[in-house]
Amino acid sequence: MQDDDLTRDIAEVPAVELINTVAIHLLSAAAVKLGLGDGPDAQTEVDLDEARKLINALAGLVTAAAPEVGSIHAAPLRDGLRSVQLAFREASAIPDAPGKGPGERFTGSVV
Repeated sequence: MQDDDLTRDIAEVPAVELINTVAIHLLSAAAVKLGLGDGPDAQTEVDLDEARKLINALAGLVTAAAPEVGSIHAAPLRDGLRSVQLAFREASAIPDAPGKGPGERFTGSVV
């Protein structure tokens, strides 16, 4: 496939679809880094530092994009974000202060 073909392909994808796709990838990666993946060795994938980075990026994207994509698209993303934020708190041996957890500077405290 040539660059012109790739450019045309991406140009045809609606912004909402691109935003949702990126958000789902960030959400899925964060879940895996929290040990929530499928499979018997999911716990070996736990990396809270990586999870924090992914959740921060997801929170920034969801918060910034919500007014643009509308509540029908933003609501499920917010729900997923909140789920990984709470899972992060559960997985942490030393909990962050309320409002200081991953993504909470964008979303506010989840506790």
